[in-house]
Amino acid sequence: MKFVMFSDLHLDAQFGALGLEEQAARVRRQALRDTLERIITLAGEVKADALLCGGDLYEQERYSPDTAAFVQATFRNIQPLPVYIAPGNHDWLGPASLYRRMAWSPNVRIFKGSALEAVTLAEGLTLWGAAHHAPANTGGFLDGFRVDRGGLHLALFHGAEQGWPLLDEEDKAPHAPFCAEQIGQAGLDHAFLGHYHRPRDAERHTYPGNPAPLTFGEDGERGAVIATIHPDGTVLRQRHTVSTVQAHDLIVDVTGCASQQDVRARLAEATLTLRGTARVTLTGELATGVDLRPRDLVNAAPWLEALVVRLGNVRAGYDLESIRGEPTVRGQFVRDILNAVEISEEQRRRILLTGLRALDGRIDLEAL
Repeated sequence: MKFVMFSDLHLDAQFGALGLEEQAARVRRQALRDTLERIITLAGEVKADALLCGGDLYEQERYSPDTAAFVQATFRNIQPLPVYIAPGNHDWLGPASLYRRMAWSPNVRIFKGSALEAVTLAEGLTLWGAAHHAPANTGGFLDGFRVDRGGLHLALFHGAEQGWPLLDEEDKAPHAPFCAEQIGQAGLDHAFLGHYHRPRDAERHTYPGNPAPLTFGEDGERGAVIATIHPDGTVLRQRHTVSTVQAHDLIVDVTGCASQQDVRARLAEATLTLRGTARVTLTGELATGVDLRPRDLVNAAPWLEALVVRLGNVRAGYDLESIRGEPTVRGQFVRDILNAVEISEEQRRRILLTGLRALDGRIDLEAL
């Protein structure tokens, strides 16, 4: 059999981590809907036998009636293709859940049990699924679980693999935790999972990753997974990009820029070939007279849907060693701050820049 599997779409996401203005965030939320439609189209193109969702299809705290109607109609329109959903910690199955409030078409099966329950997909092939019933503190679905029949067995749930160094997801809470070896011990041939946004193809389990960008700095081949189940239980996986947008993360060196206009030109040059959204981190040494404020730069690349600018290691070109040797108020100020041990290096930098600007008679005292 062949499945198309996805997870962590997060319809109605706020996109706070992207730092987008409200209109840009609305555009991105529409792009999430477009992504779901492309997943549906992919399922039709590959003649999938079912569509699997590993949870966090939407965000319970934010979903709108319009989103509910959109999802309901989207799945109804692909009948008779079966849709199997295992609710996660963001779309958890509670009294106010979209899953309970909507009347779903017969092709939609939402796993509602707090323990893995079985659905027969074909003779000798069983899918086990379960739901989160709260936004936190869900126990491991594989703890104490063992299949009770013969044939091939697949699982679909939203859970956190333990012991995997996730780097950018170290702060992800261990919702429904499990260890990789539990999959085989439970008698399962493969588990299709949601929760971690970084894609992962392990021997017995698959994380497809979020199919559309939710923040900057994401890596790995995210998208929908076409999974073909062979009679011996092995799984052939193919990943397909389904997002309609891109999120770029880049560093721009502004060393030598003598004005804000110079900085804008650097931003334009760095992003000219990009589309979608971009977050630019500025670094380098600026002339002391530059009045640089990130919010003034967000329109420097009008071909992008949104541009987010933040200050990295940007320094004003004051020669601190030369100034500290001056027999002046300015020199004493620099000496005092450089010798202060109770402040951090970042605080020291900002105090020095703000103070030196004030001593220069400037009114733009905001530190870079």
